[in-house]
Amino acid sequence: MEIHVPIAKPPWTALGKELESRLRKALFDFDLLDKNVERIAIALSGGKDSLTLLYLLHAVRGRGFPPFTIHAIHVDGEFSCGSGISGSFLRGICQELEVDFITCESTQKREDLECYRCSRERRRLIFEAAKKVGATTIAFGHHRDDSAQTLLLNLLHKAEFAANLPKVPMHDYGITIIRPLIYIGEEEIRTFARQYGFARITCQCPVGQNSKRKVVDQLIQAMEEHFPHARSNLAKAGLLYGSDKAMRK
Repeated sequence: MEIHVPIAKPPWTALGKELESRLRKALFDFDLLDKNVERIAIALSGGKDSLTLLYLLHAVRGRGFPPFTIHAIHVDGEFSCGSGISGSFLRGICQELEVDFITCESTQKREDLECYRCSRERRRLIFEAAKKVGATTIAFGHHRDDSAQTLLLNLLHKAEFAANLPKVPMHDYGITIIRPLIYIGEEEIRTFARQYGFARITCQCPVGQNSKRKVVDQLIQAMEEHFPHARSNLAKAGLLYGSDKAMRK
């Protein structure tokens, strides 16, 4: 039985054009793509954020940027942070886009599932898979709202004014993390996903629903009742003042 897979590509809706424009701005503003880059890996959970990242990066390759090869890396397993979507479904999307699809297996079990441990394992698996195919640049689908949450979480938990960095050279691993969606808000991604038929995919992690990050998001929602631009202002402040830890010793 043939499975229908949602594909988002130009010609875009008005929102699609806006999102591509902001992705391009982030790529240029933070020099996220080296001019000689040939291969990029994408951490593909299958959720709306990582799929939006895949579709937008696929759309700009060869159009103002090198015609780089994309390798989509999906971490599967009994319990793993992500959308819980089947690997075959994601493989179908990647085949339609002519993108290399790689699956890694998480070892996390429900009895000892914990965000920090799971995150470290996921990153290790993604880093190793990317290096095997010669991709030293890895794109993650963290967006503007993720950065605002990270800033507030670090401030309250560690007294550290640090948001998500758009570009992080991981010298010990020989790779660089980039976040091309850093200028894009979650609600815009959610609307984009609805327009192109992949909004039904949501996080299935049983621990993540009760995480400190979730609590911080609720705090930001409460602040927005009094300060409507709180979320975007936190993210902006993170980029302006909280993006260089080396200067805050």
